[in-house]
Amino acid sequence: MSEKRELPVYSVRLREARETYGISQRNLGIKAGLDDFVASTRVNRYETGVHQPDLQTLQRIAEVLDLPVAYFFAEDDALAELIKEYRRGKSRKS
Repeated sequence: MSEKRELPVYSVRLREARETYGISQRNLGIKAGLDDFVASTRVNRYETGVHQPDLQTLQRIAEVLDLPVAYFFAEDDALAELIKEYRRGKSRKS
């Protein structure tokens, strides 16, 4: 019997954000400054909870996806949406 482990919140939010943005793991990694040869694997490991990106990498990923870093750590879905909408609204005013 295999034990199903719960994914970290940043993993779930990263996958959802990437899919919503419509970008592959590889292209997201490359745009965030990861090496071409490991970009897909690294993003996959972040999304599956095997590894957690360091703050600088997560900041670059967030920038590519036009999201604040706080979005990836919001435990509550409603709070995550508020964070995302706040960023979107702030971007429109700039």
